[in-house]
Amino acid sequence: MDLSYVKKLVKLLSESDVDEVEIEEEGKRIRVAKHARNPTGGSQNGGMPVVMIPAPQPAPAQPTPAATAAGAPESTKYHEIKSPIVGTFYKSPAPDAAPFVEIGTLIQPGTVLCIVEAMKLMNEIEADVSGKVIKVMVENGQPVEYGQPLFLVDKA
Repeated sequence: MDLSYVKKLVKLLSESDVDEVEIEEEGKRIRVAKHARNPTGGSQNGGMPVVMIPAPQPAPAQPTPAATAAGAPESTKYHEIKSPIVGTFYKSPAPDAAPFVEIGTLIQPGTVLCIVEAMKLMNEIEADVSGKVIKVMVENGQPVEYGQPLFLVDKA
């Protein structure tokens, strides 16, 4: 596929209301899509598309074997932030960048916690509660499933 052809597609896309174009020609496929920008106007991850996906709403608390000192179930104090999609977990926006959050980081709803890559789309996972990150439950670069716990947050 000719590079000038691709550049023309990008220009046409940027000047139109169309969000995405996909073309397959002679066994080669190209997909050009507009993508979200961070508040500073630059791409968060070197030009890869970014899709904002809020963390799922908390499920009803399930009793756990572990209990706090007061005898209440652990689930009343700690909140699991789960993956809303299947993909690959990344703790930072780039391999050489600092992690979005670490153990001990104070977060608010909307705080970006990580990226889950699915089909070459970088999906920012945001906090849905306020609190302190007490555990990162996934290793960087590890595949994750839908509903898999990613972070444990102390809501207290």
